[in-house]
Amino acid sequence: MKKVLAMLFLALSVSASFAQTTSNVVRWKTIVGNITVSNNDAVAGINPGTTPWSTTGGRASVNLSTGQVSFEVEGLVLNGGNATGTPGGVNQVEGSLICDAGQKDQTIFTTLPVPLDARGNAEFSGTFDVDATCKNPLFLIRIGPDLPGANQRWIATGAVRSFGGQ
Repeated sequence: MKKVLAMLFLALSVSASFAQTTSNVVRWKTIVGNITVSNNDAVAGINPGTTPWSTTGGRASVNLSTGQVSFEVEGLVLNGGNATGTPGGVNQVEGSLICDAGQKDQTIFTTLPVPLDARGNAEFSGTFDVDATCKNPLFLIRIGPDLPGANQRWIATGAVRSFGGQ
């Protein structure tokens, strides 16, 4: 009987530990391009790109306890102008987690830049130094820091947000 109770306790401890870890995970089911170009559409003080963008998909995930972050974007290309259907001059992107956007205590965590290939595909996996108290988390894909005049503008966003193991 003691062995059964010990095994039950161990199983419950592991389950509780797993539940605590996954309950702090926020996911975005897809990544969508930013179709607006007005500075009125700034998010957390970050202006949008100057031309509309579209995607064919992607996803993002952040563990607010461990800081583990990953994102993937597919087919991130311009949707207007002479470079329509291509990433134009953008060859790097970065992901930003915004906590409490528009509030006086908002915080922004940004990944290192990663290559954006000619088909508009990019992916990142790494960590942030993030606080698990992040309320209303938003995720943006931004132009990398190597494009003067457009660097770090947001061109896509995480959509269909969920929390936990869902």
